[in-house]
Amino acid sequence: MGPTAFGFDDPSTEFNLKTYDNSKDLRNAIEKISQKGGLSNVGKALSFVNKNFFSDANGNRGGAPNVVVVMVDGWPTDRVEEASRLARESGINIFFVTIEAAAESEKQNVIEPNFVDKAVCRTNGFYSINVPSWFSLHKVVQPLVKRVCDTDRLVCSKTCLNSADIGFVIDGSSSVGTSNFRTVLQFVANISKEFEISDTDTRIGAVQYTYEQRLEFSFDKYSTKQDVLSAIKRISYWSGGTSTGAAISYASEQLFSKSKPNKRKIMILITDGRSYDDVRVPATAAHRNGVIAYSVGVAWAAQDELEAIATDPDKEHSFFVDEFDNLYRFVNQLIQNICTEFNSQPRN
Repeated sequence: MGPTAFGFDDPSTEFNLKTYDNSKDLRNAIEKISQKGGLSNVGKALSFVNKNFFSDANGNRGGAPNVVVVMVDGWPTDRVEEASRLARESGINIFFVTIEAAAESEKQNVIEPNFVDKAVCRTNGFYSINVPSWFSLHKVVQPLVKRVCDTDRLVCSKTCLNSADIGFVIDGSSSVGTSNFRTVLQFVANISKEFEISDTDTRIGAVQYTYEQRLEFSFDKYSTKQDVLSAIKRISYWSGGTSTGAAISYASEQLFSKSKPNKRKIMILITDGRSYDDVRVPATAAHRNGVIAYSVGVAWAAQDELEAIATDPDKEHSFFVDEFDNLYRFVNQLIQNICTEFNSQPRN
């Protein structure tokens, strides 16, 4: 975490996260910041911070939460909602300290009267502090520091890319064939590499199935992206029948029952044919246990089964391609749908 300052007409960085490494120099630098005047373009400032401030080059540290504390007197003179949403989706925890209310002369410029709720990480009061006047600002220092340091409650550090347990359930039946199986594994790897993988971020597990099931690796087996990608590459093709229902039950038991409580449980099942057993009962049980299921069907996969496996709405969780070589087309769409669903969660 590190401070910046901006004149809201046109934001600019006064200093970045790595400019100062001791509190004395930092205090001196803060005292030298000059007031710019102008409008309170908070949305513009948040966009600037999101794009420029939390980069590795500017001193961002991967393991540390990203926090922005916005201090504004009166009201913003531009829209904050879109800029704030993009910042939250980037993993930035936005706190607002509002001082006084809008002056009479400012009221004509007020665009979003409820701007704080549209901007903060969560609307539960934890992320916003209102101060009646500048003279009482010093009273909020300790409460604010306490909140910023409560890392367990900095929920916007969680993004769609760093807070899931993703279990791949892979059809290894005879109809797939060795060459197509490698294509499936490449598809699994291409999805996995888009996520931030570690033992505290997104974790990946995999099951292969025919008539039987095999745990290829569990969520806690690998904690780096490179190790996960190497493990996916090493999965050997099994060959056999297609018992998709039993595979879903097996994945629920062997993978998702061991999922961490603060992780989203995401199952991505890839199959190329109709199942020899019922998929509906196991899929419904998985859904009931909080598993968000995506089904990817290839060639002879049955549409009714793909829809039964998928979480509702089906059209956002179920995909079909006519041949294995076209699987790659759904990588971005699948990740986008996972993120859209994550970001549509209520913010209270």
